[in-house]
Amino acid sequence: MSQLAIIDTPLDGLKVVQRRLLTDQRGFLARIFSERELAPAGWRKPIAQINHSVTRGPGTVRGMHFQRGEHVEMKLVTCLRGTVWDVAIDLRPGSPTFLRWHAEELSEENGRAMLIPEGFAHGFQVQSEECDLLYLHSTPHAPQAEGGLNARDPRLAIAWPKPITLRSARDNGHPMIDDGFEGLSP
Repeated sequence: MSQLAIIDTPLDGLKVVQRRLLTDQRGFLARIFSERELAPAGWRKPIAQINHSVTRGPGTVRGMHFQRGEHVEMKLVTCLRGTVWDVAIDLRPGSPTFLRWHAEELSEENGRAMLIPEGFAHGFQVQSEECDLLYLHSTPHAPQAEGGLNARDPRLAIAWPKPITLRSARDNGHPMIDDGFEGLSP
């Protein structure tokens, strides 16, 4: 029996991964990654990097981050502790959903993850007191290729469920989208 169910979203290529939690009196076991089960959803590269973040404070936002050029990446984002509202934005030129976003609640209880394809920006808002996220990346981080969109950009109109209480200076400094923004080519 499959441990991972793949759920389509309104944005082509963006998937929700629903894990089957194997529970008993000791707790649960959940499969985080299966190359065989995620290949039909579009994951066809090796895992190049794994990151773990801890973010504190309801309303705190990280993102909207991406990498450019040959460093565009897929991400599998999992919430190990707490609850987040996870957001992905389609930045693929020519996509019928260019600059549209989709969000999902990820938590330790619901067993959901977001499989974000190349050509998307990613960020999240903390819904609990604190959260731990685990990111699997298809490409190593390349500082010279990193970029971001402003999470408060009215053109994106992200409907954050809580007022934004905290962002980093770097994230606050991300520009608003202008008419010359061409997106990311995977």
